[in-house]
Amino acid sequence: MDRHLQILREYWGYDDFRGIQREIIESIGSGNDTLGLMPTGGGKSVTFQVPALAQEKVCVVITPLIALMKDQVFHLRQKGIQAAAIYSGMSREEIVTTLDNAIYGGIRILYISPERLSSDLFQIKIQRMKISFITVDEAHCISQWGYDFRPAYLDIAHIRRLVPDVPMLALTATATPRVIEDIQEKLLFREKRVFRMSFERKNLAYVVRLAYDKYDEMVHILRSVSGSSIVYVRSRKRSKEISDYLNKCGITATFYHAGLENVVKDQRQQDWQKDETRVMVATNAFGMGIDKPDVRTVIHIDCPDSIEAYFQEAGRAGRDGKKSYAVLLHNDNDKHKLLKRISDNFPEKDYIRNVYEHLAYYYEIGVGSGMDASFQFDIDKFCHTYRFFPVQVDSALRILQHAGYIDYDTDPDTKARVLFLLGREELYRLKDVTHIEEAVITSLLRNYGGLFSDYCYIDEAFIAQQTGLNQHQVYVALKSLNQQRIISFIPRSKIPQVTYKTRRMPIDEVYFSPAVYEDRKNQYKERIQQVISYATDDHICRSRQLLRYFGEERSYDCGQCDVCIAHSNDYLSEEKLAPVKQKIINLLADKQRHHLTELKQIDDHRDLLDAALEYLIHEEIIYIDGSYILSA
Repeated sequence: MDRHLQILREYWGYDDFRGIQREIIESIGSGNDTLGLMPTGGGKSVTFQVPALAQEKVCVVITPLIALMKDQVFHLRQKGIQAAAIYSGMSREEIVTTLDNAIYGGIRILYISPERLSSDLFQIKIQRMKISFITVDEAHCISQWGYDFRPAYLDIAHIRRLVPDVPMLALTATATPRVIEDIQEKLLFREKRVFRMSFERKNLAYVVRLAYDKYDEMVHILRSVSGSSIVYVRSRKRSKEISDYLNKCGITATFYHAGLENVVKDQRQQDWQKDETRVMVATNAFGMGIDKPDVRTVIHIDCPDSIEAYFQEAGRAGRDGKKSYAVLLHNDNDKHKLLKRISDNFPEKDYIRNVYEHLAYYYEIGVGSGMDASFQFDIDKFCHTYRFFPVQVDSALRILQHAGYIDYDTDPDTKARVLFLLGREELYRLKDVTHIEEAVITSLLRNYGGLFSDYCYIDEAFIAQQTGLNQHQVYVALKSLNQQRIISFIPRSKIPQVTYKTRRMPIDEVYFSPAVYEDRKNQYKERIQQVISYATDDHICRSRQLLRYFGEERSYDCGQCDVCIAHSNDYLSEEKLAPVKQKIINLLADKQRHHLTELKQIDDHRDLLDAALEYLIHEEIIYIDGSYILSA
């Protein structure tokens, strides 16, 4: 038995690898820069966790998903694997300890958020580590052509130069051919080495349904298809409204978005995972790293703004291989809403400069000052003060971040803090606290020092693990102890933060390069148009449309999407069209221009000819130039 398979069986209990896992593992294990393309649920984590354990070094994993890295660290430790994570909200002492453990062999897999890569501390420490390889998860985030570009990912290239002999493993579930090339270029691959797993999901039926009453259609679908479900929406307010509506209809539901307290999010996710709640109504904040195999339906009640986002979210259905449905509900209003997102996401440059100017007024920062200053940012208060709209302000701040003027952290995830207000002797005389509160107090005293002299950062998940409670019980106990004036408890802060990366510039010197503004706006327009085309094109199999977007050609229809079913009994079926299409392709095989009248030699049936031509044009196999047809 080879070493990698032995590790897989010992720690994960699987008999063998699946898909392209083995090829990726053997490639990175041999020291080759490697890019792995695997669909949602394809088993990406195994491709770096297994080879990491095969070497007596540390594997550094870069991922933007803090919740996912915490979850993976927890599960790895349960298996007896030395793993740790570094992310925003940790104290400097905690970070130094974790990095030193990685240097001296106490950690095999080290997770880190991309924002931490630029710190001097990390850059000094990483050069002292014995690193097996660096894994870049969600690698599409490094590409400006990708749908979720994150500037912090560009620091990975600098890290690579600090440890030039360390190979790189890049992983993603969504990448177009252009993004695939860009990932390898940005990560400084020594040679191109790509392993692709087909994005086809044979058990997943993609359905686009015209629905003028989306609520009614959503309920109809949920009553027609039993089992767990996710309903994706665009706004936090809408997630609660739809959740309430479903509960009134007798369908158990809850809602999830980034603005909820972490303990609330964790509890709702657990209830859904255990099937105590059937439907999770959520924004796109929900889903990354969710390991629930039996989701039967994923319903998009609002259109996403990219095919990549739709494909990744839809792919959370049917991971157990059983028949499942990904349904996109749309009507005439959706095209207007999608097009409006372009101006919302890319307001005029003068508007962005105006927001930058008023941000300085808000924090009283003079021209030439403010560099490295950080502030909590209450977007509602800011907009009320200066009569801006939150959506455009949020977009303006993101563009200012891309331009390098500020850092805009919308989800800082600052850790909770505790200070004891009573002395140690007074604590021992407490009589009115509950058993749960007493357990939390005991855990705090055992695991944290200095609690009586200053605020100390605490980890509610760790306290829950130590006490045998769940995180929600710990949170409630801490809130109660705070109300009783036994402790001062400052919960995790979810308020966004703004940090000035340069001194405040005069408004006429604030510049946005084409790469920051025009290029990204054009890319966004293109992605919006692709979503509109997907929602309105009822000629081509949905699966074929999606796979073609990601550069994967296929020569057959799925037979289960709404398009295939609508045409299955049509006299213009695939079976009848196939020979006509082939004759047209054969006619154009000489790469010459052919007049449309020549088609009469192929088939006299006008409907078959028109349908075959329309199909081939949609598939971009041929095109028409005036009265002539040519091979594409």
